[in-house]
Amino acid sequence: MIIGLAHVCYTVSDIEKAIEFYTDAIGFTHAFDFENDDGVRTGAYLKAGKGRTFIELFQAGVDGKVVENIVGYQHISIEVEDVRETKEEFENKGLSCTEPYFASDNAWQIWTEDPDGNKIEIHQYTSESKQTPFVDKF
Repeated sequence: MIIGLAHVCYTVSDIEKAIEFYTDAIGFTHAFDFENDDGVRTGAYLKAGKGRTFIELFQAGVDGKVVENIVGYQHISIEVEDVRETKEEFENKGLSCTEPYFASDNAWQIWTEDPDGNKIEIHQYTSESKQTPFVDKF
């Protein structure tokens, strides 16, 4: 079952300026960072007001496994109650999905694409997910 939009991901040219813009000018709350093995901030998660929605920012050109070296939209993420059930439902409808895996933010994920190849992340929070302390329970 789909809960809602979890986040929208963007690659940015300057992570520090982007965080400052979205927190100071827009009013989002800085939730947590992604860091590489050297302790360098490669991304950030920002809470977008009340509820369960975030934006995710990644520094372009850092950690190629995470983002391409392109500034702009990367993917949307949909929060679901159960990644495995959603994978089965989507595959029954003819969608191709990755196998579920436990990501660095301690959430379960699978990936699919729309007909134009736009990436869609399917996200299931856990009690250990980095997002959990920032999620308003309804």
